[in-house]
Amino acid sequence: MQRLTDLNPRAQRDHGGGLASAMAQYGGDRTDWLDLSTGINPLPYPVGQLVPSDWTALPDHDAFEALTAAARAFWEVPKSASILPAPGASAVIARLPALATPGRVRITTPTYNEHAAAFRSQGWDVTEDGAADARVIVHPNNPDGRLWQASDVDAVLTVIDESFCDVTPEASLIHLAEKPGMIVLKSFGKFWGLAGLRLGFAIGQPDLVARLNDLTGPWAVSGPALRIGTRALQDTGWADMTRARLAQDAERLDALITSRGAQLVGGTDLFRLYQVDRAADWQDRLARSHIWSRIFPYSETFLRLGLPPSDGWSRLKAAL
Repeated sequence: MQRLTDLNPRAQRDHGGGLASAMAQYGGDRTDWLDLSTGINPLPYPVGQLVPSDWTALPDHDAFEALTAAARAFWEVPKSASILPAPGASAVIARLPALATPGRVRITTPTYNEHAAAFRSQGWDVTEDGAADARVIVHPNNPDGRLWQASDVDAVLTVIDESFCDVTPEASLIHLAEKPGMIVLKSFGKFWGLAGLRLGFAIGQPDLVARLNDLTGPWAVSGPALRIGTRALQDTGWADMTRARLAQDAERLDALITSRGAQLVGGTDLFRLYQVDRAADWQDRLARSHIWSRIFPYSETFLRLGLPPSDGWSRLKAAL
């Protein structure tokens, strides 16, 4: 079995999605495709009603405060830590390297490649081991689902990306957010399935969060995102039911894919990583049935699949 530590740390920047290129090669339009290349909840949170001022007025302070209060309660954020809503976690990732003078940042691969890209673009030297001025850990890791420990935090500036941690809240390292030099990232698009809303959060030491706020500028989060985000974070019943459903669906997906000869490597309850004989062949076979999957430029054998929606299981089974 291929070891994760054998993978090329300088793998090119790539992402899930990209249905346009899939359609160009395999035909069909967007409504024909089942996109399993991302780790987005296929049954999103019901957004409910909006009011006209959500669209027409600049977001006000009360709405901002309501969202941050809901986030603090949902994630059990330490009282001394500050919370900054942002237009997606990626918007924060792009600005994080500006929080310190460029030096060495330690990022263990394979992992979400935007972190290394952001640090390199601002003059940092990215390394996999050894002493460093900054550290990034993706928790749980994307794509293998590795969970980190508090003892892994060992740099002056540490970023803990918990974009996929809402399926395993008991493993969260949010209690570290009050420590000096600490930033914890949260993504709204994954667990709640509303990636198009563009909402994320930076949580950490107040002075660091204040500097991030200066970098993002005023009115960074839209009125609809403020209202929907607040409503969803307060709906703990939906969150509990969703975690149970995602866990069941992840087990169902594992049973289906491993019965076809794949080996489970890891993942989360929002995506699964498998080792197969030739990942490109698997992707091609699925794409001919208009099902899009995720493969990686640094591995010929890794295949990542998100969870199908309720009406997608029969299509996936038939394609296999």
